[in-house]
Amino acid sequence: MTRERIYLFDTTLRDGQQTPGIDFSVEDKIAIAAMLDEFGMDYVEGGYPGANPTDTEFFKRTRTQKASFVAFGMTKRAGVSASNDPGLRALLDAKSDAICLVAKSWDYHVEVALGCSNEENLDNIRASVEAVVASGREAMVDCEHFFDGYKANPAYALACARTALEAGARWVVLCDTNGGTQPSEVREIVGAVIAGGVPGANLGIHAHNDTGQAVANSLAAVEAGARQIQGTLNGIGERCGNANLVTLIATLALKKTYSSRFETGVDSEKLQELTTLAHAFDELLNRSPDPQAPYVGASAFATKAGIHASALLKDPRTYEHVAPESVGNLRKVMVSDQGGKANFINALKRRGISVAKDDPRLDKLIAIVKEREATGYAYEGADASFALLASRILGTVPDFFHVESFRVMVERRFDANGNLKTVSEAVVKVIVDGEVMMSVAEGHGPVNALDLALRKDLGKYQSEIADLELADYKVRILNGGTEAITRVLIESTDRTGARWWTVGVSDNIIDASFQALMDSIVYKLLKNRDQIGLIAAE
Repeated sequence: MTRERIYLFDTTLRDGQQTPGIDFSVEDKIAIAAMLDEFGMDYVEGGYPGANPTDTEFFKRTRTQKASFVAFGMTKRAGVSASNDPGLRALLDAKSDAICLVAKSWDYHVEVALGCSNEENLDNIRASVEAVVASGREAMVDCEHFFDGYKANPAYALACARTALEAGARWVVLCDTNGGTQPSEVREIVGAVIAGGVPGANLGIHAHNDTGQAVANSLAAVEAGARQIQGTLNGIGERCGNANLVTLIATLALKKTYSSRFETGVDSEKLQELTTLAHAFDELLNRSPDPQAPYVGASAFATKAGIHASALLKDPRTYEHVAPESVGNLRKVMVSDQGGKANFINALKRRGISVAKDDPRLDKLIAIVKEREATGYAYEGADASFALLASRILGTVPDFFHVESFRVMVERRFDANGNLKTVSEAVVKVIVDGEVMMSVAEGHGPVNALDLALRKDLGKYQSEIADLELADYKVRILNGGTEAITRVLIESTDRTGARWWTVGVSDNIIDASFQALMDSIVYKLLKNRDQIGLIAAE
């Protein structure tokens, strides 16, 4: 039987950014877009060009290679032509493959928020979609508050959806903006919309999680005929969040009631990277992954009860609804370490490193990784550090240079004009091919000073790191008190556009930062030699 395609639309960078406490930089958005693109999302919505400097900068060029890169914005205003509306013009000028327009579909909002007539709102939808289509971009319309609007005035909500479709929209997306609609209502209303003339092949669902049912509502819409799902990584979003695409992707792929009928752009091999994707995203947000998250949480396949553990040891299927390996997760109670090895072998394979499952060096690597993660390291969010560790255990890494010592000084004093200043100075002593070099640098804070000093003179390797830049720096305190353990994540980039993350952990924030800085430089030198992932087979 031919399976129907479900299209995955990720709005992490737009709707997800409305999460309290989350504010993506341009560098964050570039990194996240690349993650989503590589994983297999069909659409990556980047934000609202023209609304703020970050999104305007982000849309100066297309940020995805395989996924459709989507700009988001409002339909034109009433009383202004599409060609003269500045908001719509910003969308049309942005570099994107598709444009998603948000339109009012609840007559109450049309009157109160827009202050125009119902017919004028339909004209705004029609003209805006036609302008997008004329520009050569794929058009879609998010019908805001659709379910509330449908319950208040079914004929008008349906008219908004039909107008968008007739004007040329590829997708008409029904939004549960307040997040209060129940799955049975979603199923009924989506069915009514299809019966009213909007085919399911053109319908999408955008669910918020205010009653904890965004995933259930998304699946209810699919069952009723919708074929696009909008959501975010790990369910981030305003208020209680959006539909969690991580949960939805796994459910669609692994639950027969869906997998027998539908397929997505995420194949079984990519699905094994789901846990890594979810955890790496949380690390980028500088927060701890939810241990009880479905499929990908650290406790998702853990059991503590004696009777459960006993049955699990006899047959994992007794207490596991799917195999943890299918989503790249681990079982906490295991008959042997083969499941753990399989995950490590897959993780290494994705980085171009081949190793036999009976290689004793693999056991050593697993033991070291588990020991380090117990002390605070997080390798899901630090691919470069993991690749270096694997290279050192499974093969060799050249000893490019040796740091004999470093010192960092922070002085707080008044300058000659009586202004209070804080000055950071770092001294690093490096040995390259037996030659000792000492570098001194001042910086904006101790870590910046240390970074500048470390990279000031690496002898014969100096020219190789000239294009190395630190794009991001994140610190997390792993426990309380002034003696807390600190984890530092550093994102680096070079002129090729490659990006990599390194990690350091210590009870001293400077030492943790230095570990991550060292890994970043060594990774860069290996990358220059195309030696990342090239492990000796002997």
